[in-house]
Amino acid sequence: MYNPELIRNISIIAHIDHGKTTLVDRILEKTKTIELRKMKDQFMDSMDIESERGITIKAKPVKIFYDSADGNRYEINIIDTPGHVDFNYEVSRSLAACEGAVLLVDASQGVEAQTVTNTYLAIENDLEIIPILNKIDLPNANIEESLLELDDLIGIEQKDVLLVSARTGKGIDDLLESIVKKIPSPSSKGSSSEKLKALIFDAQYDKYKGIIVYTRVFSGSMKKGDKVRFMVSEMDYEILEVGLFHPQMEETDTLCAGEVGYIVAGIKDLQEAKVGDTITNTQNPIDKPLHGYKEVKPNVFAGLYPGLPEYFEELRKSIDKLNLNDTSLVYSIENSPAMGFGFRCGFLGLLHMDVVRERLEREFEISVILTAPSVVYRAKLKNGETIEINNPAEFPLQDRIDEVYEPYAKLDIITPPDYMGSLINLAQIEKRGNFISVSNAGKNRVVLHFEIPLAELIFDFFDKMKAISRGYASMDYEILEYRKSDLVKITIFVNKEPIDALSFIEHRSKAYDTARKVVDKLPDLIPRHQFEIPIQAYADGKIIARSTIKAFRKDVLAKCYGGDVTRKMKLLEKQKEGKKRMRAIGTVDIPQEAFLALLRIGDEEDEKK
Repeated sequence: MYNPELIRNISIIAHIDHGKTTLVDRILEKTKTIELRKMKDQFMDSMDIESERGITIKAKPVKIFYDSADGNRYEINIIDTPGHVDFNYEVSRSLAACEGAVLLVDASQGVEAQTVTNTYLAIENDLEIIPILNKIDLPNANIEESLLELDDLIGIEQKDVLLVSARTGKGIDDLLESIVKKIPSPSSKGSSSEKLKALIFDAQYDKYKGIIVYTRVFSGSMKKGDKVRFMVSEMDYEILEVGLFHPQMEETDTLCAGEVGYIVAGIKDLQEAKVGDTITNTQNPIDKPLHGYKEVKPNVFAGLYPGLPEYFEELRKSIDKLNLNDTSLVYSIENSPAMGFGFRCGFLGLLHMDVVRERLEREFEISVILTAPSVVYRAKLKNGETIEINNPAEFPLQDRIDEVYEPYAKLDIITPPDYMGSLINLAQIEKRGNFISVSNAGKNRVVLHFEIPLAELIFDFFDKMKAISRGYASMDYEILEYRKSDLVKITIFVNKEPIDALSFIEHRSKAYDTARKVVDKLPDLIPRHQFEIPIQAYADGKIIARSTIKAFRKDVLAKCYGGDVTRKMKLLEKQKEGKKRMRAIGTVDIPQEAFLALLRIGDEEDEKK
């Protein structure tokens, strides 16, 4: 029986790998939502890539029923969210569909960077927060210190924190009771008797049903046969199916105010179901749409091309479908002389970029080539015009440029004090960052505050930070502003042909060192051919670094068992002429690994260390 007073909508937020999905597993078991024979670890992580990497990529809703100690049967809609900073947009969308949040902290790790960020996101959305300390059963759990950190960094008093073990199930009953007692019901935001007002917080493509829209109903109701309007796209549809997540999609009669579910309306055009749009009734619409979501801005750009040029159209359709499920992906068509037609894609970070590539290959079975990532620069030209550069190929000639600007980020690193000196050295010396301050984060933790160029942050900073701190440090960043910088474009020539996909933009102080590493690395990644291949780095009107890939060489002297030396010289000269001719007309096959050479230039140095 529908009763809005007995509905609770919550999101689970935490830093990566603090046990969110395992906690949902225990809740599903405790409430008998899933039969034991169907239960598996990380049940909500449905994608293979999530299970293999042990991370949550997509926010996922599930509806459970809980029989409380007060004698009532509550409907709880839970949205499990990702923890990695690259998928923060998923978290913000999930919080907009809830009245409360469960803040999860790993007792063995303590408060980490993304814990703080997600907490402030929940506060901005005016949500009721239930803090819990997870993994209290581990031998290395430091409960007292973690409680102090929650108080110091976020201002949550120790008496308000629940102690839970998602692995053993300890404390799950107390958590469920806290949810039904502390989280407000959705009735304050609207009732079923009012006009229909629902938020699209996600969507997915199904080849049989078309686009399936995930929605949170704030007021009114929806049922099969209703005519609804998507207010931003201004399209009207007839609902063919409504349903709930229990945890698989289950068709139901009606979706009422306060509930989280899905609708199917025969939507085929991928542009008509925009995440953040508002659904209302066609005959009795509301006056203005819900606030929706702020436009996401990508931090990292890279070229994405089909493995074979003839698969471009197939790649376009695949990206369109993926974008429906991942609206933080931004893309536009581009043409490269070396790679043909492809897409210039914007990502939220390197992990997001890698996940998109892998999802295209797994879910849509299409081979793709990704170029080295770059950030968006700005250039003020001598004619007064200011342009944005999200592709090194767009970098104007040096004599046209007045000033160049690059994006800076505010970087916070939470770390034990033992690693503070090495991390400051990494950010300041290696990565051109500015150290701002240090603050206390509990008994044995400090927070380092930096301002750093985003371009220095997106490559290998995270890996180096983890290596230096032996895995104990965590980081979070947000974009600050654009600042003037001395940047130069480095064009890579392979066999005297410029390869746009290998070119990059670098600070002048690091231009030679980076160019030298790239041209030294490429001979290991580009296979040898029948002719010699020069690799050159060009900047500021001159070649600043060069290396050579030696040709395969046939032993043409093998048939000479003696005779005059001029006979041998004649054969060698003849071979040399043939190699020259081949180099003039020959093309070089460049594998996928070569286009990511910029990401690998530090590998040898790391191995030596």
